[in-house]
Amino acid sequence: MVRYIIKRIIVLIPVVFLISVILFLISKQMPGCQVRMMLPTNLRPEKYQQAFDHMYHRLGHDRPIHIQYFRWMGNIIIHRDLGYSTMFNRPVIETVGEPLRNTIILNVIVNITYLSLALPIGIKMAVKRNSMYDNSMQVFSLVTYSLPSFFLSLSLIFIFGVTLRWLPLGGMPNRAVVGEGLPFIISWARHLVLPAATLTLISLASAIRYVRNAMIDALSQDYIRTARSKGLNEKVVIYSHAFRNALIPISTVIVFTIFALFGGALVTESIFRFNGIGRVLFSAVKSRDVMMIISMNLFFSIVNVTAVLVADIIYGLVDPRIKLK
Repeated sequence: MVRYIIKRIIVLIPVVFLISVILFLISKQMPGCQVRMMLPTNLRPEKYQQAFDHMYHRLGHDRPIHIQYFRWMGNIIIHRDLGYSTMFNRPVIETVGEPLRNTIILNVIVNITYLSLALPIGIKMAVKRNSMYDNSMQVFSLVTYSLPSFFLSLSLIFIFGVTLRWLPLGGMPNRAVVGEGLPFIISWARHLVLPAATLTLISLASAIRYVRNAMIDALSQDYIRTARSKGLNEKVVIYSHAFRNALIPISTVIVFTIFALFGGALVTESIFRFNGIGRVLFSAVKSRDVMMIISMNLFFSIVNVTAVLVADIIYGLVDPRIKLK
């Protein structure tokens, strides 16, 4: 297992390198000038040109493109320097720390909630196939999956924020107003409920259908009929035999859903004004913050590559027929 993981990581290194090259070259073709975004506009023409030339040289834009790339990668690997954000006027690594933490917290809550619901619901739908329960849950998943995230977000805001006034409409709690300690934690949790509910419903809609279809396929196999003919308890047949074999297609969906949420939910975070990584990237695109855009896309690429590695490892864990060599 360890040897397989090491080999996979070695294979993925050139992939990450190629992605970084493509991202860097694309960033150089983006309209706008990073240096001009960083300079004040109220300078005299001669002072402005001096400041422009100084900053242009300081950022290394006057050097060949390959030198700029290796300097950028060297700063990331050696100094953990992702560049300078023109939108926030400070280093990127200092800017994304809090939004990334907020997105990870949101991601953990969403995944725990939707997995704890999707697995038992999907299994029960497969066991009670074509029943009233199965048909009603299929309608629910189809309706929820078809709803745009912005419409679902606004609907939850209208119901629980405007009409019932149970939860805040959006934004993040202010420490100066709420205070520290337990009051801040409670306020933070209340602001988290609506975006978490939106992402949970969106994820749940597709997940329960995957679980249902995988379980139906597993329950139709010959070894299930053999297990039942031996007089095994139905729960043993479902959970020990069918569910274990259904885990391979299910695990693929689960892994990629989990890692996808680390990229942030751009629409949902923007509507709820949640300070997450998706909202930061959306603001960076609007402001043409080149270093923020390229750093975040490199991070998302590494997350996706890691998801592929984790999915391969899980295949070997859930199915003994797959040998990780």
